[in-house]
Amino acid sequence: MNEFDAMQQKLVLCEQEIGKEIIGQQSVVRSILLAILSGGNVLLEGMPGLGKTRLVNTVSHVLDLSFKRIQFTPDLMPGDITGTNIMMRDENGSSFRFAPGPVFANIILADEINRATPKTQSALLEAMQEHIVTVGNETHPLPEPFFVLATQNPIETEGTYPLPEAQLDRFMFKILVHFPSKEELKGILGLTEATGTQHAERILNAQELQTAIQMSREIKIADAVMEYILDIMMETHGENRYIREGASPRAAQAIVRGAKAKAFIEGRYNVSFDDVDSVAYPVLRHRLILSFDAVSDGVSEDAVIMEILKKCRAQMG
Repeated sequence: MNEFDAMQQKLVLCEQEIGKEIIGQQSVVRSILLAILSGGNVLLEGMPGLGKTRLVNTVSHVLDLSFKRIQFTPDLMPGDITGTNIMMRDENGSSFRFAPGPVFANIILADEINRATPKTQSALLEAMQEHIVTVGNETHPLPEPFFVLATQNPIETEGTYPLPEAQLDRFMFKILVHFPSKEELKGILGLTEATGTQHAERILNAQELQTAIQMSREIKIADAVMEYILDIMMETHGENRYIREGASPRAAQAIVRGAKAKAFIEGRYNVSFDDVDSVAYPVLRHRLILSFDAVSDGVSEDAVIMEILKKCRAQMG
């Protein structure tokens, strides 16, 4: 077995281990792993109580990464995330020492990120994009690998501050977490009541994950598939009564990386058109700004994306 196949099997095993503690939500788990394999950040949207926090905690455990949870509230300050300089006094006088905040970990769970004010939300921007934190005149590198997995409540719920487009664009995927089916809910209750439950085991470590990320980037993508991605991107900026603003170039990069990660985790050396279709939804759904017509007609982002994919496929002949 070569190195590629061995790593691919470990990634599948990671998925299985996460499934020991997370009932259902297979597509959510797969999407999170694809984003991590792509080195991207994730926005999880769903009502409270659907297990989003437990899911992120389990992912960090299986990947053996350091994990910090930050509960976002309206009174949270930027320094509560990044850390701050504190004054130290000794026999030599006074000096400042940097006290790191909870952002200094491999995986950050930004819980209910849209309950904090825009100023505090923006404190994560530099960390998410540059993997550094600047406090005063000093820059502090964050541990690698570094990922932000943020949860947000649907915008209709009380006490939420919508994330600005610049911040949304920093998230590679927006993943929707839905209410479980009756059978899945039965399994969740069984897991809650069980004693001696089998817990998820650690499969990878930080160094192996870095290797997996690099392997994922080496997956080949044919010219025809790349052309298809470009057509999708241009279509988001074409004439469409339901789209007010199309996706950014960062979205195209995210589709390429996500499609490569999907091919890798499924043991293939080349990206397929289906890989592109699969990742287009989580990549684009938070980057498209819908028009008033879409809102008034009750058309969702996913419905708009589906039509774009159908149109681009038809144009391929």
